[in-house]
Amino acid sequence: MNLHYADTRKITPGLRPDGSPADNDRMEIGPTPLAFQEWADAGLEAPNLTIMRQARLDRLCKMLQERDYGGILMFDPLNIRYASDSTNMQLWNAHNPFRACFVSASGHMILWDFKGLGGLLTSHNPLIKETRAGSSSFFYFSNGDKTKERAMAFAQEIDAEMRKHAGSNRRLAVDKIMVHGLRAFEAIGLEIMEGEEVTEKARVVKSPEEIKAMRCAVHACETSVRIMEEAVEPGMTEDDVWAVLHAENIRRGGEWIETRLMASGPRTNPWFQECGPRVLQEGDILGFDTDLVGCYGLCTDMSRTWVVGDAMPTQEQIDTYRMSVEHIETNTKLLGPGVPFRELTMGGHKLPEEFVPQRYGAKMHGVGLCDEWPLITYPEDWERGVFDYDCEEGMMFCVEIYAGKVGGSFGIKLEDQVLVTADGHEVLTKYHWDERLMGR
Repeated sequence: MNLHYADTRKITPGLRPDGSPADNDRMEIGPTPLAFQEWADAGLEAPNLTIMRQARLDRLCKMLQERDYGGILMFDPLNIRYASDSTNMQLWNAHNPFRACFVSASGHMILWDFKGLGGLLTSHNPLIKETRAGSSSFFYFSNGDKTKERAMAFAQEIDAEMRKHAGSNRRLAVDKIMVHGLRAFEAIGLEIMEGEEVTEKARVVKSPEEIKAMRCAVHACETSVRIMEEAVEPGMTEDDVWAVLHAENIRRGGEWIETRLMASGPRTNPWFQECGPRVLQEGDILGFDTDLVGCYGLCTDMSRTWVVGDAMPTQEQIDTYRMSVEHIETNTKLLGPGVPFRELTMGGHKLPEEFVPQRYGAKMHGVGLCDEWPLITYPEDWERGVFDYDCEEGMMFCVEIYAGKVGGSFGIKLEDQVLVTADGHEVLTKYHWDERLMGR
């Protein structure tokens, strides 16, 4: 395996294939030369990041304008990534909200970052009009017993931007906010609206350049999964196997993996036992769910189940696996523009009764920068008025199944990622089904 890839011959001098500068000392994170080469070899076109960023901002502004909101204030690092395509310690930021991004309905964007950094991490995107020091943080670790005062100071700063860019419109969408912040904004007369609804519905339809980026991200993920599969052998721990996926994701410019959902042998039933020190045995079932945030911050959420070693699976395992493949492939065929979400829930393959008690929490769900809106339930979990919408071209869904009997000795986890197209759908994940578990 090539551990020190540095061949850049196919990259245009001065620019990378996605239009970013070919500066070896750049501050912006992104795909590595290895990823670009693999995409070129696969005939994939990298996205134009300038066009992608503008399309995202335009869509976000359209959502604000349709709702008559003056602007949106975002603290969620994935929403900030969507609006600004900038990152800063994403996982730490997820539980210590030190960044904030304001976007007016007219498209003026300001980002508050750690120490301001002079725009160091945001200068790659001219759509960010200004980067300010991190006065936006009002979590207790950072502000202690002055949190209330600092929240009020930031609220006044936002109020000034709303008056400047939204005039008399006092309706401000906010995605996630801490208690002192909410109280401060309301105290100065801002009408706080539900921002997460705005961002989820902005993110749900992908632009052509986002689709190119996702194709590249999926390819990088599947390449990493293939290397992981090749590494699996009895005697490894689950953590040994999972570490391969992490390493290969990072080698290609990926960012993190959201969960540790890999289990083997009896730990595959029930599902959601995260990977640990269990040593793989010959003939074990090994299942996983990538939940992988890869290149361009995009999520490839696919699941596969394998057999460890050279042993043949039992007939029960083969039957369960074949049923699971049928479930995925039948339900995928439901997807197309204009299809009501309710039809996705009620139609398609019916889960056999013995697998219903431990059914997965979603029959399908949206995906983009992470698992996203909407969540398509199984019929048993459907509730009127929660997801009464239709599929649109450009949406992406993960179609999945967990099949494990209560008290059973194993379970099967499968999942594909699918794009809704103008005339139907396209399965983006191409990774093969396990031949032995298919009984071949």
